[in-house]
Amino acid sequence: MKYPLTSAIAALALCGLYSASGQISASAQSNEITLIAPGGFRAAGEQLIAAFEQKTGRKVKATFGSGLGTKKQVASGEAFDVPVVQPPYPEVLASGNVVAGSETPLASVAVGVAVRKGAPKPDISTPDAVKRMLLAAKSVSYPDPAGGAAAGVSFDQTLKKLGIAQQLEPKLKRAKGGAGAMEMAAKGEAEIGITFLSEMEDPGIDIVGALPREISTPTTLVGFISTHAKDPAAAKMLLDYLSSPEAAAVYKKLRMNPGR
Repeated sequence: MKYPLTSAIAALALCGLYSASGQISASAQSNEITLIAPGGFRAAGEQLIAAFEQKTGRKVKATFGSGLGTKKQVASGEAFDVPVVQPPYPEVLASGNVVAGSETPLASVAVGVAVRKGAPKPDISTPDAVKRMLLAAKSVSYPDPAGGAAAGVSFDQTLKKLGIAQQLEPKLKRAKGGAGAMEMAAKGEAEIGITFLSEMEDPGIDIVGALPREISTPTTLVGFISTHAKDPAAAKMLLDYLSSPEAAAVYKKLRMNPGR
């Protein structure tokens, strides 16, 4: 069953946890806010959580996993105050484990290309250019889609759109997450590295850019308040911050597009 956020806050007020002035009471402040999100949100999330904690004095415990894995955890009813998931998420809404009215677009991020630092940057300006690059590459690393990595799932779809999935199979090196794919590229274990632009933090790589939208649709990240939130008012405070102008500046810095 889904409960409107206003009803949840009203219930808190009756319990004395949420004051008429909109402040969280001392007893509520002792509760840690929990967040779950896909790996593509980690870089931005860690920065924003640190800033939120400093600004509010509230502690946030974040869990980062794969895109598909995160949706399964939320849909199965695991208790997190603020879940961040990637569309489509009919199973999340149908589960009744999120407040539908709290749906908040945070940011979107594209899958991009990286090479070892100092290596020539290939042309990826068009789908045909990307196809030529991939066919010419000796090896390509990317997050293993078998583990639910959204960037990996997206890249598999790109290969199918280009019609080269079978041809490229011998060259593919599937890594544990975006960081693993970038580490392979940085070490020269893969000529081309593929993952979300927000995960391209390895100092040993050079970022080439985003794949063309015609063959790779950016992934959107959407936040909710859980119907299991132990402190819905505090969860809303965090979600509001993650979609604020201050957060937008962090998203842009990490090569993401703010959702608002």
